[in-house]
Amino acid sequence: MSDEITTTHPLGLLAGGGRLPVVFAEALRARGVPLAVVGIRYEADPALKNIAHAFHWSGAGGMGRVIRLCKYEGVTRIVTLGKIFKGNYLHRPWALLSLLPDWRTLCWFFGRNRKDNGDDSLMLSIIAEFARDGIVFESAVAHCPELLVNEGTLTRRKPTAREERDIAFGWHLAKEMGRLDVGQSVAVKDTTVLAVEAIEGTDRAIRRAGELCRAGGFVVVKVAKPQQDPRFDLPTVGVQTIETLYQAGGKVLAIEADQTILVDREATIALADRYGLTVVALKREAAVAAA
Repeated sequence: MSDEITTTHPLGLLAGGGRLPVVFAEALRARGVPLAVVGIRYEADPALKNIAHAFHWSGAGGMGRVIRLCKYEGVTRIVTLGKIFKGNYLHRPWALLSLLPDWRTLCWFFGRNRKDNGDDSLMLSIIAEFARDGIVFESAVAHCPELLVNEGTLTRRKPTAREERDIAFGWHLAKEMGRLDVGQSVAVKDTTVLAVEAIEGTDRAIRRAGELCRAGGFVVVKVAKPQQDPRFDLPTVGVQTIETLYQAGGKVLAIEADQTILVDREATIALADRYGLTVVALKREAAVAAA
């Protein structure tokens, strides 16, 4: 845990959608750590208002507002968690206007150099922009290391030998897709690729795999990128992932140990056991050895 977490300055949280920001906020409140949250409107859970020391809303294009709010609350360190679907904003008619960008966002979007609009490039550029105002991004797991999943088979059901081969096959592909900053997940059946995650996110990729594999029984592999920056976009799974996998007809979820956030661990594993699914957390060496 960070040595600075006990200072009187609140830690900032830039919150997108999903359960993870709420789980993180609850963990910090239990430790007595003041947390100032800026929730992305239409994405963040309103429950954060009742957990945080301070709470504000901002539009997805309100970078200048977020920076001003951080300064107002005395935030010099900030964590970002939660889903913000890039496809909802960047690839639609009048895309930039849909963000309702403020002046700071416009200056950043058109005036700062970045090689592309991939997740890594965008986030590193945003981190650099906040740093211009003395606000430093930190990793959520530096404050809550218990969010990371440990190695092992987490469910009662273990993968079969054939599923282990698919895990090893999918692991290599997922790592390569991550290296290219495309996505973190692939779906595989009998060493055939069914779906590769891109801008749509893991859940939609799983549903697409189910549409293409009506027989079901496929394996989903979700791993960290080889160049993973722990300050953002750590692979995350939870109850919704299990529900989606079951509804799509999948059988196994393989994730990377010590590199993946498991949200609501007990509820997630209990649901997987109820559905008869397998959840296994592997380190790279173990996954490759199964090939």
